[in-house]
Amino acid sequence: MLALAASAGHAAEFAGVKLPDSVRVGNADLALNGAGLRARMVFKIYVGALYLAEKKSSAAEALAAAGPKRIAMFLMRDLSAAQLSGALDEGLADNLSALEREKMQPQIDALRATMQLVGAAKEKSVLAIDYLPESGATRLTLDGMQKGNLIPGEEFYRALLKIWLGDKPVDAKLKAALLGQG
Repeated sequence: MLALAASAGHAAEFAGVKLPDSVRVGNADLALNGAGLRARMVFKIYVGALYLAEKKSSAAEALAAAGPKRIAMFLMRDLSAAQLSGALDEGLADNLSALEREKMQPQIDALRATMQLVGAAKEKSVLAIDYLPESGATRLTLDGMQKGNLIPGEEFYRALLKIWLGDKPVDAKLKAALLGQG
């Protein structure tokens, strides 16, 4: 978390997690769009934060926004690679058609492989998923360190964002919070 917060002021504290008000992704500074808690039953899993170049209050606007983007998960418990990968797979399956998933299968496979490289992510770690327009690719970092190779395709990054911002988000309250509505 320190790597993300370095030289940035804190805009918010959410569920005990201090969130930077801005982050640098590629050559751009991004602002905190919104943040919220992801919980299952009584377990706090992570604080999610969405960073964009300009504030967006609708999912359609956020998904269509040009330029770099970041979704960050500030972990509140230890998660295994299988848990991380399974949750991402489930979110993609809920928000993409079979044809879209088939078309993106190479990127989905690359994401699974990257999650295996991540291994177990410990409580207080920060998993960030960035879109880098200069390379047209998605980058995963854990505590500021890149994991795996870049995964090509802007459409793939939009598909990942649908996990949180799609028609069937992982958590409707979290979706609203990421869009500054919660």
